[in-house]
Amino acid sequence: MLKFLKKRNIVRPVALKRCERVYAVGDLHGRFDLFEKILKEIGDDVTQNPVKTFKILFLGDLIDRGPDSAGIITRALQLSKSSKKLMFLKGNHEELFLSAMNGDQRAAEFFYQIGGRATLMSYGLDPALGDEMDGATLIRWMYDRIPKEHFDFVSSFEDMVTFANHVFVHAGLKPFVPLKKQRLSDLRWIRREFTGFGGEFPGVVIHGHSISSEVDETQFRIGIDTGAYRTGRLTAVAVDANERRYLSVQGEPGDYSMSPIELAVDKSYSDYPRHAAE
Repeated sequence: MLKFLKKRNIVRPVALKRCERVYAVGDLHGRFDLFEKILKEIGDDVTQNPVKTFKILFLGDLIDRGPDSAGIITRALQLSKSSKKLMFLKGNHEELFLSAMNGDQRAAEFFYQIGGRATLMSYGLDPALGDEMDGATLIRWMYDRIPKEHFDFVSSFEDMVTFANHVFVHAGLKPFVPLKKQRLSDLRWIRREFTGFGGEFPGVVIHGHSISSEVDETQFRIGIDTGAYRTGRLTAVAVDANERRYLSVQGEPGDYSMSPIELAVDKSYSDYPRHAAE
């Protein structure tokens, strides 16, 4: 079905023109504690390095794996109502969440298997019951328990943002493809074809999705997913017109363990989501 994704399969980059700085934040994956910490860290940085206009851009995968996805969505929604400074990109985990909420049973089952179980637990699901549910039952549970306002909020997340010769996406870009012709599946799921490419892109690409122990910086791309859900370390980058600097916050390491299917997806480019958003 994927009604939402099919309506928005054309990539529309959002260009930030009246902005002096962008703070891009890596994958949160349910770590509400780190969400609060990074906002404070950014606030302190703005005080030390003042600018009139700035945006805080979360690069996707706010949900799944970690313990409090519901808390993150609730707080992010509250903050977004009172401030225009926060922006969010859809990651592959948001894509599956939305697909499930749009009635796709296969997406619901896959979502549950690759970290969505923790998200639904944060909304009150008994995991012993959830583990026995098929896609249709999971969808009914999500309809009943997840506020429509949360679904609408996640649906409003952007696909791509550009600023000062930088391109912000969740996973990466397909080499040799113009920005407006990129596929949503690539923006949210691509991995080795992007990270293994040594050539130039239409701007320095700042992304999450592919975990590294430290910031993964090359001439043409910067990966800032430092595995917050398990390492307790969340990384951000402050991008001004002429310079960049990194911020990070540290919490307790997480105890989430990936399932075999999740490990396989995390190391590859899954066939299911690649075709789901086409």
